[in-house]
Amino acid sequence: MSRALDWTALRRRRLGTEIAIVLAVSLGASAVYSVVSLVAKLTKGTALADQSTTLNGALSDRQWLDVTYQLLAIAFDLAPVALALYLLAISGANPFRRVGLDFRQPLRDLGRGWLLVLVVGVPGIVLYAVWRLLGQSAAVIASPLDAHWYTIPILVLSALRAALQEEVIVVGYLFTRLRQLGWQKWWIILAAAALRGSYHLYQGPGPFVGNFLMGVIFGWCYWRWGRVMPLVVAHWIMDIVSFVGFPVAVAWFPDLFG
Repeated sequence: MSRALDWTALRRRRLGTEIAIVLAVSLGASAVYSVVSLVAKLTKGTALADQSTTLNGALSDRQWLDVTYQLLAIAFDLAPVALALYLLAISGANPFRRVGLDFRQPLRDLGRGWLLVLVVGVPGIVLYAVWRLLGQSAAVIASPLDAHWYTIPILVLSALRAALQEEVIVVGYLFTRLRQLGWQKWWIILAAAALRGSYHLYQGPGPFVGNFLMGVIFGWCYWRWGRVMPLVVAHWIMDIVSFVGFPVAVAWFPDLFG
């Protein structure tokens, strides 16, 4: 009995260490930087609503270098996703089937993804506008306005990168490991949602709340469906709309998005 208890305790410590390492090289690190970024914004002496945060900015003023850096950044940002899937694989079972990241149910996954876009994405845009009007969010510049020939393909890939990073690591991987540690359903959903909100804090307190609520909905859906693919589809669509549609939003609503 003592040996069994020792093995269980050792396994729990190893799982806890593994989770810490995966998060430290991925979205956990983003959460820490995001908190520091928010503190910097709040102590800057300028109202949060008058500040801005740029996503997907240029990495070089030379086009061939910029596209090279952009592609390298996307590829290396996906390495933690591969790490999480690899760790799930060596602990048994096909990791893609384990988290539902496959093409066994394409029509159902696509339909559920679009449903989540309507339930989460559309209200999310409204919430962002409200947070901006209340001064609880910096202006988020989601994509460059000076488009090059490669801008839209890079933005689409960046949206896919974000979708895979967040849904595979924060939902598929983390839910699996926390279950193995004996966590209960709603503790897992709320913890993952809090993590999702925390690495968006660089945008302000408002986006933290919005992404936390998104995390609760996504987490509940994953628990019910057992598949991460609908979440990836929904996240990818929402980010494509945000990234590619940003110049249009600036032109139509300059006070909110400019």
